[in-house]
Amino acid sequence: MNHESKRILHVVTYMGRGGIETMLMNYYRRIDRTKLQFDFLVHRDFRADFDGEIEALGGRIYRVPPMNPLKPSYWRALDAFFREHPYEIVHCHLNYKSGVVLAAAKKAGVPVRIAHAHTAGMSAGLSKLARIMMKPLIPMTATHYAACGKSAGDAIFSGRPYRLIPNALDAEALRFDPQVRDRMRRELALGDACTLIHVGRFSDEKNHAFLLDAFAEVLKREPDAVLLLAGDGPLRGQMEQKAAALPGDPVRFLGVRTDIPRLLQAADVFVFPSVFEGLPVTVIEAQAASLPCVMSNTVTDECTVTDLVQRLPIDDPKVWAEAILSVKGTPRTDRLADIQAAGYDICTAAEKLTRFYLDGESL
Repeated sequence: MNHESKRILHVVTYMGRGGIETMLMNYYRRIDRTKLQFDFLVHRDFRADFDGEIEALGGRIYRVPPMNPLKPSYWRALDAFFREHPYEIVHCHLNYKSGVVLAAAKKAGVPVRIAHAHTAGMSAGLSKLARIMMKPLIPMTATHYAACGKSAGDAIFSGRPYRLIPNALDAEALRFDPQVRDRMRRELALGDACTLIHVGRFSDEKNHAFLLDAFAEVLKREPDAVLLLAGDGPLRGQMEQKAAALPGDPVRFLGVRTDIPRLLQAADVFVFPSVFEGLPVTVIEAQAASLPCVMSNTVTDECTVTDLVQRLPIDDPKVWAEAILSVKGTPRTDRLADIQAAGYDICTAAEKLTRFYLDGESL
């Protein structure tokens, strides 16, 4: 690695296989690492899914305690970190909480401090009071604003101008391949079963309970149907109990997976009933894999980049079941050009982000 590479500090909770973290790794793999390097400041003391790859690519991982702005010890840890590790650019991915870390970065004299919005809603772990208290810190501490999409940027930045940084992906790796599909369906022993898939953390906003209700209606019409659930999270146990009430054993809890592109190839319909999102990369990935998608109308239409997406209100599981079954036989044609035209291909997006980091060019 060139020792003159500029190092960018990305601030996250931890580098597990969530949407934000996957997006960051997509960019990290594609940037010119003779010019740029990514380091990560995380708020957990355990090793996470991407840590090994980050280190192999030349990145550094630093740790501070879980965020608690009411604890002086947390602020002391941030101050000590920025004193010991001077950076020119700090890029914070903590949504409403970004201003907390950027305050410490500003105090340390970091010249470029980026607040990045990834969600249009509020997670169950962040109270309304906490949001009211922390959101005003962002304009006081950030020098630049970025967002994955318009709904996220409008929600968190309240009218201030921001740059769009798309949740870009390796569209070529996701292109539909019938041989991969056949091989994966054999591995999963799916046979001819109508196969639905959802990729996402088991948390309130992902709305797995409604998804299972809709799938129960699908089973009334397609008794052999299968639902693949990729991901993990605090509500997984509850959803496993709910799924156990369904006839047979039609729901497969796959946990955190490294082969999402292959799973998307194997499925027939992607189902995504989230209550809120920023701009979910999994919906873009599903379209890149030429997979028909049934998605809640509470998710921004910005992620609709092909004619494969049907948006529905989250109200009637029967309506969702009918929509799912109506698209299950959609032909899987190549959608690479659509993904590239919409700006979600990582090759082009990584070049633009590199120019911004190195030269301050507009994204």
